[in-house]
Amino acid sequence: MRIVVAVDWSEPAFNAVQEVCKLYEPKELTLVHAVDLGILESPVMAQAMNLQGYDDFRKGMLDAGRQLMDQTAKMVPSQLTSVKRICELGRPAQVVLDAVKAAAPDLVAVGSRGRGRMAELTLGSVSHRILQHVSCSTLIAKRPLKTLRKVLVAVEGPEDSTRLRDWLHTHPFITPVDLAVISVVPTPYAGDPVAFPYFPLWDETATTFAKDLARNLAQSLDGTRYRASHQVFQGHPADIIGRESANADLLVVGSHARQGLDRFLLGSVSHAVSHRAACSVLVVR
Repeated sequence: MRIVVAVDWSEPAFNAVQEVCKLYEPKELTLVHAVDLGILESPVMAQAMNLQGYDDFRKGMLDAGRQLMDQTAKMVPSQLTSVKRICELGRPAQVVLDAVKAAAPDLVAVGSRGRGRMAELTLGSVSHRILQHVSCSTLIAKRPLKTLRKVLVAVEGPEDSTRLRDWLHTHPFITPVDLAVISVVPTPYAGDPVAFPYFPLWDETATTFAKDLARNLAQSLDGTRYRASHQVFQGHPADIIGRESANADLLVVGSHARQGLDRFLLGSVSHAVSHRAACSVLVVR
């Protein structure tokens, strides 16, 4: 398994490094750090601002980044000998995306500072940009992971179920865990007088579908590596999944990889729960 981890000076980034090594035994691990000089990345801008010692400043920042990589590499288990380090000048998200494209990993991990959606909109978010643009599965590391015992798996549809099942079978965790498979039946908008009479029939059909979906996924995963159970809820999916994640060590969800207008109009459960979840989130593609 090939894993890329984005590294900076924050505690969530260190959590990401430690967490991937507790979840999996990677064959290849790439640590990526971006030295962001902002507008000073351009020597022309630095010269225009009449900065003295620009070359020394630039070299000092790169040296500090390499020292960070050295310290971070010490967190990796000694038995993992294939650890690659990338330390480059540039915007953090773009440097990580370029590294992911070159490495073609199975998983990319990044720490989350826990910004709300409004702060993310105004200030930007490296984890959000990576989650939105990478084509591989993504781990958003939040609180420190002490032990992995209970994993919450949220399933939305048949394709989602197949994707999650294949990932969990292909990339099992280091230790056996309890899997709680859940499916959420969305509460429809009841303000439409035309649709309201059909609500009981819709609710019954949707609930039956969700029960079958969760049960079938749980049965396909139950075995020596996983002890799987299943449950169905009704309400707003992101809110319910976020609430249930408070009792889990890790949340696993699928992604429809919506882009552009589709993402704006239809939303993204994986993006929403990445904000609401109380634990780390693994988004499977």
